Amino acid sequence: MTRTIFASLARIADFETMPFDVSPLDQSQWANGDYVIAKVVGQSTALYQVEDCNGDMIPVQAGTLIVGALGVRAATLEGVGSWTDVVDGRMHAMTSAGLLGAFTSYSRYFPEPMSLDYMGHVIRNGRKSRMMDFAMQGSGDRFSVPTVLLVGTSMSAGKTVSGRLACRVLAAAGQRVIGAKLTGAGRYRDILSFRRAGAVEIYDFVDVGLPSTVVPEQEFRAALRTLLHHIEQRRPDVLIAEAGASPLEPYNGATAIDELDGHVRCTILSASDPYAVLGVIEAFALRPDLVTGPATNTSAGRALVRKLTGVAGIDIADPEAEPQFRQFLLKSLGVELTKAC
Repeated sequence: MTRTIFASLARIADFETMPFDVSPLDQSQWANGDYVIAKVVGQSTALYQVEDCNGDMIPVQAGTLIVGALGVRAATLEGVGSWTDVVDGRMHAMTSAGLLGAFTSYSRYFPEPMSLDYMGHVIRNGRKSRMMDFAMQGSGDRFSVPTVLLVGTSMSAGKTVSGRLACRVLAAAGQRVIGAKLTGAGRYRDILSFRRAGAVEIYDFVDVGLPSTVVPEQEFRAALRTLLHHIEQRRPDVLIAEAGASPLEPYNGATAIDELDGHVRCTILSASDPYAVLGVIEAFALRPDLVTGPATNTSAGRALVRKLTGVAGIDIADPEAEPQFRQFLLKSLGVELTKAC
């Protein structure tokens, strides 16, 4: 029997419990967020793994079927591609979460990406299934939750590490924490780590029907307002909000920050190096309250960040720095230190 894996972009759907058909459609009928099935082909590499709907990584080999979604990726350090670049049904898994399209550019420092053959669209009642069919619904744009904003100078700069520690510190201080990843390319394990660190609930853009946030600004803004309004209704004490990639990349990070305007209590910038901190401040006019990430790994790095920008840095990878980070967070959110002890 052919093995079928439901990638984590299908976690909002019911494909594992309810029947569906598969039918190939002409590419003129394809659209961003369509659910499709593709067959793994080619020689396996380290990237031949799929993140399933539980966030577990499953090794795959030729012949395995994957249920994923058509989307777009524009990652500075890994790969760039889109479903619009697919030719003759030959595809790539652009993330392990089942973001499907064709790479037009990818890092030569990485193994060969997973190759796939398009088998067809997921069909129900004679029509294709889309992520938006299963997305969170709702109207209203009210949002007033105190927010810790996590941004980065690039992907893999340490935002998720900062978010995990923030969730753990604030949950230990008695705060009801919700964690959310507002922008990026859909991968579940990052936001799952927020829940394991103490967030009572977790959300991301997949919940509102987006495979990635490389979409037109108005489409993203509407989806994000639905997500933020839902979070508001859950009544958290604080939202830990990660904007994946950096505000200058095409993931709508700037739009996410704009939608949070007036509710951000502190901004933590995870930076690859001290000069990248200065670059974000000057290019985007975004002045963080704290710098973390590789730029703060040494005292020399932290000193250079301070010299270039006047902003303090904390090496949160150092367990001895946790009390300083904790004090920063609680003070920023107005939580009394004595009550939080």
